[in-house]
Amino acid sequence: MIAFQRLAIATAIGAASLLASASALAQSIVVASTTSTEQSGLFGHILPEFKKATGIDVKVVALGTGQAIDMARRGDADVLFVHDKVAEEKFVADGFAARRFEVMYNDFVLIGPKADPAQTKGNDIVAALKKVAAANAPFVSRGDKSGTHAAELRFWKMAESDANKGSGYKECGCGMGPALNIAASAATGAYVLSDRGTWLSFKNRADLTVLVEGDKRLFNQYGVMLVSAAKHPQVKTAEGQKFVDWVTGPAGQAAIAGYKIGGEQLFFPNATK
Repeated sequence: MIAFQRLAIATAIGAASLLASASALAQSIVVASTTSTEQSGLFGHILPEFKKATGIDVKVVALGTGQAIDMARRGDADVLFVHDKVAEEKFVADGFAARRFEVMYNDFVLIGPKADPAQTKGNDIVAALKKVAAANAPFVSRGDKSGTHAAELRFWKMAESDANKGSGYKECGCGMGPALNIAASAATGAYVLSDRGTWLSFKNRADLTVLVEGDKRLFNQYGVMLVSAAKHPQVKTAEGQKFVDWVTGPAGQAAIAGYKIGGEQLFFPNATK
């Protein structure tokens, strides 16, 4: 009898443990996002506040925006948080999300060597890229189908230099941080388009500086979407919706605004419901 009671107790404890594990698993989501939100340190700042408010853990998979969108299309993420509005709107139009919400913005900047051999400095990104191409100056492109890469290609097209970017143009197929590291190399001394958030958090600046900023075409908007459970039934809709509601609501917007490096704000909340 005693042995039976012990077995029953052990079984009950095991079942409780399994239920607790299942509950813990349910209280977690996967967010497919861009490298700029991760490498800038934004998620490290806001996610503890989200966890405190909701009890939900967030696993961020940071990729180029194109890869993040592909991941969400496959149903391997619950939420998509990226910065390529055209691609995001197609994601919604194709039925992979019911709606796209704007979250925040910052801007792109052209980074380059302080000596600025191509004489790009100013507030006109199109004119600057024309000078880079004409000078055959070293230029590091992410080449990874990210939101930053998509923006860079748009700017080259505006400059009518998309077919001839100069002999110094190289694609690294890498994230923003590695691209900046390549540009900072003494052997490279290259120009590179970066989002401002990653640049502000970047430590290995070497001889690099911001050369072009302030052009309204450099505006960089971020959006967030809950992946459709109609497409992918495994999506954690309730938990994912809590994240979307929080990051676009007062608490999440305040957390985004409060993230600063050296007193400088990296992202500016602009969610509208």
